[in-house]
Amino acid sequence: QRLKAAVHYTVGCLCQDVAEDKDVQFSKQTIAAISEITFRQCGTEGYFLILCRHAKRSTVTTEDVKLLARRSNSLLKYITQKSEELASSNMEQKEKKKKKSSAAKGGRTSGEQEVAVTESEDSNMA
Repeated sequence: QRLKAAVHYTVGCLCQDVAEDKDVQFSKQTIAAISEITFRQCGTEGYFLILCRHAKRSTVTTEDVKLLARRSNSLLKYITQKSEELASSNMEQKEKKKKKSSAAKGGRTSGEQEVAVTESEDSNMA
């Protein structure tokens, strides 16, 4: 019951935000209907997550979520877009970490290290 109430409250807040943005009104019955549909849909998704566990996977991937959203083209498009944004953001963060760690280790980039090695080899030959 508490979970159902939380879903209803969240749906009510979302409807209020949409109402302000789009200048429309939602009746209490409409909010209740959306809440009920949302709650039932979450039950369906919960079953799907149980199937993932049955497949001996403990992690739900973005592909699993996309599979769930395939019935709603707009939702699938939104999830795909957000997934791609997160992936590119994660790649950028990894690049920054690599640059920071390589700079912290030697204080030089790989190109600078090659020049330094070449210079030391040249001085050894002389």
